[in-house]
Amino acid sequence: MVHSEALARHPRAELAGVWGRNPEKAAELAEKHGTRAYADPDELIAAVDAVAIALPPDVQAPIAIRAARAGKHLLLDKPVSLRTEEAVELASAVADREVASVVFFTRRFVPEWAEFLDEAVATGGWTEARVDHLGSIFTPDNPFGASAWRKERGGLWDVGPHALSLVLPVLGPVTEVTGLAGNRDLTALVLRHEGGAISRLTLSVDAPEAAGRAVTEFFGEAGIRALPAVDFDAVTLYGLALDQLLTAADGGAASALDVDFGVTVTRILEAAEESIRDGRTVRIS
Repeated sequence: MVHSEALARHPRAELAGVWGRNPEKAAELAEKHGTRAYADPDELIAAVDAVAIALPPDVQAPIAIRAARAGKHLLLDKPVSLRTEEAVELASAVADREVASVVFFTRRFVPEWAEFLDEAVATGGWTEARVDHLGSIFTPDNPFGASAWRKERGGLWDVGPHALSLVLPVLGPVTEVTGLAGNRDLTALVLRHEGGAISRLTLSVDAPEAAGRAVTEFFGEAGIRALPAVDFDAVTLYGLALDQLLTAADGGAASALDVDFGVTVTRILEAAEESIRDGRTVRIS
């Protein structure tokens, strides 16, 4: 729906091949875009300059590590991994081979929202933030509802990365996480940031349809600032992510949304899981 369409359209990229866990679906996608379906992911990795991955995080991470060690640039999906240890291994492989990396935190590529966040950083003086990201994907017409990892991990790991990608650049690193789990997959997090600010995240992908919402607000000396409502096209945004990868691969500026940022997000979400499981605040060093 997004990754292959954007790669096929981009003027500076060639969709050179496809691999998937379902060979029939991979062949169908390859035929659609006039490219080759590979039977083995490592064979595909060996044949290209960069790898774009649209797989569940537990499947993505090992393949991404192998691709980085093979010297291939990486365009990854969020979260990069479900385990901090594995995410760190991936980041180390990227650093060792000096390859470029970008993680597709979709909302960070919306131009109006990127401008909003830049202005918020420049303004400063924020004491708190609130992000509500609740959807209802388990409906017959929603293709994401068939995703096994989303059913297992819920909103914490699916939309939690989106929420964190909005608050972290403004409020800074997280030092403490407290989490609660409610009905269905409802998750509430309270985060303490390095400068003392507090953010509150409410997350779900299985909310009642009437309760769905996407709200991001910052509070501080400048008053209350809300992320503006904007319609966006994910294919277009993925193209912007690819632009950042190409810039970094050509020796330009690294993306702020690289695998190191992906490690930070995984570390916070894993700490949130620990907090929910053990009923205590978890410190992040």
